[in-house]
Amino acid sequence: MVMDQLQQVQLRAKLQSLLQEHADLDVAIAALEQSATGDQLQIRRLKKKKLSLKDEITTIENMLIPDIIA
Repeated sequence: MVMDQLQQVQLRAKLQSLLQEHADLDVAIAALEQSATGDQLQIRRLKKKKLSLKDEITTIENMLIPDIIA
């Protein structure tokens, strides 16, 4: 599949957004884990969301990296 430049720019923008959201979740999870009232259910939900984002990030990265034929 060959992407045009517009599609690549859009995917890269989406990737940056996802990476930022992933980093933000890291901070939120760490803060909840440090707090004395850390809600374990909320922490689990945030970790699940973070994993989902990581999968989406990997998918987009794979789309942006051209296949190399050996």
